[in-house]
Amino acid sequence: MRNIKLTIEYDGKEYGGWQRQPNKLNIQGTIENAIEEITGEKVNLIASGRTDSGVHAIAQVANFKTESNLPVEKFALAINTKIKRSIRIIKAEEVDEMFHSRLNCKRKTYRYTINNAPIQSAIFRNLEYHIPQKLDVEKMKQAIKYFEGEHDFKAFKASGTSSKSSVRTIYEAKVYKTDGERIIIELTGNGFLYNMVRIISGTLVEVGLGKIEPKDIPEIINSKKRENAGKTLPPYGLCLVNVEYM
Repeated sequence: MRNIKLTIEYDGKEYGGWQRQPNKLNIQGTIENAIEEITGEKVNLIASGRTDSGVHAIAQVANFKTESNLPVEKFALAINTKIKRSIRIIKAEEVDEMFHSRLNCKRKTYRYTINNAPIQSAIFRNLEYHIPQKLDVEKMKQAIKYFEGEHDFKAFKASGTSSKSSVRTIYEAKVYKTDGERIIIELTGNGFLYNMVRIISGTLVEVGLGKIEPKDIPEIINSKKRENAGKTLPPYGLCLVNVEYM
């Protein structure tokens, strides 16, 4: 039995998230169907984590077991010929049989992109959230640092979270402005709760608008109350950009 690791890029706009589900177009099921066409096997494609409906990925990682003798370097091309261009297998590698995309994952980085220009972009409208009101980026930079470290992020999770614990560690948190009017929020952590990055990003927008002060963030974290944090920003501004294994 071979263990194949895939690095996957996708535009999540038309998909109901990563997870296989019967009545919605989804990324896991789309790739599994392609693998079955190629190998004749029904496989279970295990991802580093489930991205939600509308969320994108530059480098999602997933693995599956197969008895196929297809050379590993052929897998990416073969799968890509069977699926829509909104999903691309960037790389396929044969890895140790014990490798597990989710259980062996140590760090993930998510990026939320805000277009802070007066007029929304026509080309990138499905990859970023447009806020025409001017945001105070310096205050957002101050605020995001309070999220670093180990905290109980109960105030920043949506209802329906199945995780038993809401304690997570954020190793690095940063806000920066690109050339032009785009503001990037990046969080690297050992794991994320349901909608956690989108709620943190929404809270930082409130800081940028002057509705929350940076110094109020620790109090919001410690309150563990969802109503004290900002709104959940839309999924299309969010992208999984990196998954790390030690």
